[in-house]
Amino acid sequence: MMEWFQELASFPKTYWIITGISTLIFLFVLVSTFIGADTDDIGDVDMEVDADTGASFQFFTFKNVVAFFAIFGWSGIACIDAGYSRSTTIIVSIICGLAMMFVMAAMFYYISKLTSSGTLKMQNALNSIGEVYLTVGANRSKIGKVQIKVQGALRELEALTDCNEDLKQGNVIKVIEVTNNGILIIEPQK
Repeated sequence: MMEWFQELASFPKTYWIITGISTLIFLFVLVSTFIGADTDDIGDVDMEVDADTGASFQFFTFKNVVAFFAIFGWSGIACIDAGYSRSTTIIVSIICGLAMMFVMAAMFYYISKLTSSGTLKMQNALNSIGEVYLTVGANRSKIGKVQIKVQGALRELEALTDCNEDLKQGNVIKVIEVTNNGILIIEPQK
């Protein structure tokens, strides 16, 4: 193995060194990500340059730079093996590396957009149809509970009504208002 490496010219030897080191680091990062290792121990190297706390497109991160050099190296080796000139090899390597950085940055950006805060926004319950779970007293005399689908999940929420009759368990209702303290104002659905 060492004989083969020493027989290489300096240009392919440089590509093999870059490829070997970056691929080992890439594999380490990949394995540590899969096993859930806390990468904060090596420093927060994936923070955004402008330190904005929002989820934005992060192009220059440690993972992206490692991926750039890994793809840069492997595509360069492929170009050298295919017999391309040095300038063509360098250009193709840089384009492939930048493409990989862009793909990874886009992937992490869109994955971060999939997260949800889980905060229930009561205004999303307006005009929703549900069912009384615990009797709601007439003319706002007694808080009851309704089952209603809000933000994609079935929830049990407190409710009041302005109707002259109690709304009993099983009655179908519609949410017409949400109070400032998050109690639903409902009416029977006819």
